[in-house]
Amino acid sequence: MQSYNTVAGYRDFMVKIGIIICDRYRNCAGGKCFRALAERKGAFEMYKDKDAEVVGYTTCGGCPGGNIEYAPEEMKKRGAEVIHLATGFLVGYAPCQWTDHFKSFIEEKYGLKVVIGTHPIPQKYYLTHKALGTWDGPDWPKRLEAVMCDEETRKAYD
Repeated sequence: MQSYNTVAGYRDFMVKIGIIICDRYRNCAGGKCFRALAERKGAFEMYKDKDAEVVGYTTCGGCPGGNIEYAPEEMKKRGAEVIHLATGFLVGYAPCQWTDHFKSFIEEKYGLKVVIGTHPIPQKYYLTHKALGTWDGPDWPKRLEAVMCDEETRKAYD
């Protein structure tokens, strides 16, 4: 199968993905992320007409993200074309303050596209953060756009 066409800027058939999760969830086996990829939900909806392969899955290494400097390089060696920063960076309490920096750093240093989010935001996190006003700032709509789904989908990911 063909891979990401960087000249034309579109995905032909196969995209290779790296996933980086927040270290607070270091014991996470990736169930929601892998389910969302299989179902093409949340941020993985962008691959609905493509085959996708996860070529790396690791944590950021803990605040302030020491593994961000090295993990994307390993993933790129395995063919990663896109790095997804897991939804946990957005829904943890408090959400990761380093997410935007991680995105900028990986894109600049490794030339990889970075998507913030993996699986849809679970309803329980949605309700809590809405009540707290966590996501009320001007930068939040852009951060949440790939993983903010309808209520039915959010409940399915609780």
